[in-house]
Amino acid sequence: MIQTRLTSVSSIIADIIITKNLMLIHSASQLLTLAGKPQSGSQLGQLGIIPNGSVLIRDEKIIDVGETDEMAEKYPGEKQLSANNCVVMPGLIDPHTHLVWAGDRAAEFEMRLEGKSYMDIMAAGGGIQSTVNATRSANYSSLFAQSEQHALDMFYQGTTTAEAKSGYGLEISTELKQLKVLLNLNKKGPLEIFPTFLGAHAVPNEYKSRPDIYVNLVCDEMLLALINWWDKNTHERPLPFVDVFCEKGAFNLAQTRRILESAKQLGFPLKIHADEFENLGGAAIAAKLDAVSADHLVKTSTEDIKILAASNTVAVSLPCTPFGLAESEYSPAKAMIEAGCVFALASDLNPGTAWCGNMQFAMALACRFMGLTPAQSIAASTINAAAAIGQHENIGSIEPGKQADLIILSVNDYRQIPYRFGTNLVATIIKKGKKYALRSLC
Repeated sequence: MIQTRLTSVSSIIADIIITKNLMLIHSASQLLTLAGKPQSGSQLGQLGIIPNGSVLIRDEKIIDVGETDEMAEKYPGEKQLSANNCVVMPGLIDPHTHLVWAGDRAAEFEMRLEGKSYMDIMAAGGGIQSTVNATRSANYSSLFAQSEQHALDMFYQGTTTAEAKSGYGLEISTELKQLKVLLNLNKKGPLEIFPTFLGAHAVPNEYKSRPDIYVNLVCDEMLLALINWWDKNTHERPLPFVDVFCEKGAFNLAQTRRILESAKQLGFPLKIHADEFENLGGAAIAAKLDAVSADHLVKTSTEDIKILAASNTVAVSLPCTPFGLAESEYSPAKAMIEAGCVFALASDLNPGTAWCGNMQFAMALACRFMGLTPAQSIAASTINAAAAIGQHENIGSIEPGKQADLIILSVNDYRQIPYRFGTNLVATIIKKGKKYALRSLC
């Protein structure tokens, strides 16, 4: 089936062709395998290209890859899908989103155009707190419906897996409501979601003059309540990430350390928002606590970049955010890559600064404003983005044994992906071996 846009659950489900046995995808102009480990330093951008490539899928797994003529001879008589001389690559992975929220903040966009800064708006009771108020008031059904549309929009633009945060409740019942939405979206699909608890997204209004009391609440009550709820509702699924917004006007360094150390002691994997507006040292704390990723990293110092590079923590840049804020400064990507960081990209989909879940656009921005090459932007959005959610052994590349998450793009040269922007180049998505046809191929 050919379709230019997915606008509802029923339309996307109607386009599924389930492959229960074998499927040989062949005749790719370039099969980008991204085979191997997450890429750092000068190795970033190793795409593992197989010209005229082919990949064999059985159910949800990748079985084999190779050149088309060789694979056709090796696997005769199998069900086939021609890539029609288009690029085939791993599904895009978005390791930082705020997928679940209610309402919008269009009025704040106008305020920024009139000269107000993000932190000015936040100090005046707007920003995150505005979305908190709307999300607290929203019932589960409306919250799920709005969030499902966000998830479908991301998916049809090629993102097959995403991290997604709570953080618009700032009290336990709404935080759990958001996590329930994420878990049920993940069950329903097609987007695969890895949740994050972001109870420390901001200090809520009711604790504005008592931020340390709120930190105590997060550490002593909310994290424990989350564990109990998670155990009852997720059937032994691994614990979600715990994240903290370490920033002036949110949580200072000492508060951030306390929350992350408390979470780590309880067994939660860690993430952090750091150095978006000021370099407080959050990235260094993330590295020292072995966080999976440190995200934003616009103001990260040279010394903290070195600390990140020497650690297992992935450096995640969110170029849609400074673009959305009309800022001129982006993450110092070249310095991070030269230092040896594992560098990844994410969209930062959120209602305030970046209502954009399009990783193709994030890649285009990264090339233009941070100096990444097209190949580097692809690696940062696939195998390295998988590492930023701890999933690089299962997704992010096209290798035997990995999950069958692929996209076929309506171009025959990978450089076209970040070169072009403002249009969706994804033609076909394969998610866990299921085919979602969006539009005609090359």
